[in-house]
Amino acid sequence: MTTKFPEFVKIIINTFEQAGFQIYIVGGAVRDILTNRDVNDWDFTTNATPDQILKLFPDGFYDNVFGTIGIAHESCLKPYEITTFRREIGFTDKRHPDKVEWGESLEEDLSRRDFTINAMALRRATLAQGKLSNLPFELIDPHGGQNDLKNKLIKAVGDPVERFREDALRVIRGVRIASELGFTIEEKTFEAIKMQGESVNLVSKERIRDELLKLLASLYPYEGVVMLRNSGLLTQILPEVEKSFGVKQKSPKRHHLYDVGTHLFMSLKNCPSKDPLVRLATLLHDIGKPQTQQVTEKGIITFYNHEVIGSRMAKEIADRLRLSKKQKDKLWTLIRYHQFTVDERQTDGALRRFIRKVGKDNLQDMLDLRTGDRLGGGASETSWRLEKFKKRLEEVQKQPFSVKDLEVDGNDVMKTLNIPSGPKIGQILSKLFAEVEEDLSKNNRDYLLKRIKEIGNNENTKV
Repeated sequence: MTTKFPEFVKIIINTFEQAGFQIYIVGGAVRDILTNRDVNDWDFTTNATPDQILKLFPDGFYDNVFGTIGIAHESCLKPYEITTFRREIGFTDKRHPDKVEWGESLEEDLSRRDFTINAMALRRATLAQGKLSNLPFELIDPHGGQNDLKNKLIKAVGDPVERFREDALRVIRGVRIASELGFTIEEKTFEAIKMQGESVNLVSKERIRDELLKLLASLYPYEGVVMLRNSGLLTQILPEVEKSFGVKQKSPKRHHLYDVGTHLFMSLKNCPSKDPLVRLATLLHDIGKPQTQQVTEKGIITFYNHEVIGSRMAKEIADRLRLSKKQKDKLWTLIRYHQFTVDERQTDGALRRFIRKVGKDNLQDMLDLRTGDRLGGGASETSWRLEKFKKRLEEVQKQPFSVKDLEVDGNDVMKTLNIPSGPKIGQILSKLFAEVEEDLSKNNRDYLLKRIKEIGNNENTKV
């Protein structure tokens, strides 16, 4: 096997081999090389101990018990990681080995890994000192990972039940990797995920969050959430979505083709945004419907205020997944206001109020959610009203939007009225903005300076 590698990868390999140690490229890097994908994560394994690795690379850092040395280099955003062969003994907490011992062979090290496509290694077939542009490598594949890679299959190394008992994170990690690569999960491996699904609750919420967001950021998020549901993991991770399945929506005067849960999945599938948080909001946008469903005497199904209930539930989910405050606020906003009105009779003021509620930075995300919502319910992607609404949103954003957009500022108020800085400045500017918002022609510097004097005189007269 011949390929081109970053210069620093070659330096690492040369350094170890010249010191008499074995060194192998392992993990996702091997998988990416075999599939002609860009490698962003370079991992190595070696028979050298951490102390010996640090002698070769004194600038490396070692802060864990698993034998991994990180080496930062400008050629890669992430540190190059070099780990000593190891064997892991006991997994009492179903997450971490009770004991780690240095291993004696590469085969022993690969046998402890999760999936066959992650249990391959590359070694340099011959030393080629002085020929650093193209180095001959050979593949070491004791578990059939290359064949599974060709067949687009996620398969556990050895006994899948045992692999998942060792580390509960692997049950969701397998689904996430399948979603990223567009692979299916081998039958026995998938059955083991179903058997061990509840063990995901032993995993930290932060790790679950990271895996879920990676899945939603993947090329196949819809297929990923389908696998989550079919494996039973959705019930553990997002029970609010699971409870939406079977909640009927189809009735007279309603366009929906699917129950709520299916609609949420289809909305995600059709959401044009690649932002995982927007995709999460799309997946969750109607989770308030099961609690608000009512049927009128005429058989019409309603879900009044489901966006209010749903946004509250979204906050609870955000807390459970340990989302940041910024992520939590955005998730709440997109769900709370996803039922926005599209009406050609709306005034500019109404549109400005909508933008202020949603936030300028969230406008496109809200429109992407609406696109997913429409297509996920069986409607067309857009309508003439929605297109006109989008154009008007662009137009009103060119108009004054906040106090800072006025043709005068606080300095003008202080200078005109000869007063010091204080709350009164903001009060006057707010009054000016209220006038301008109703009549944009008033955002004229001469007019506003005149109004500052009038407002100041009126307030002085009141005193």
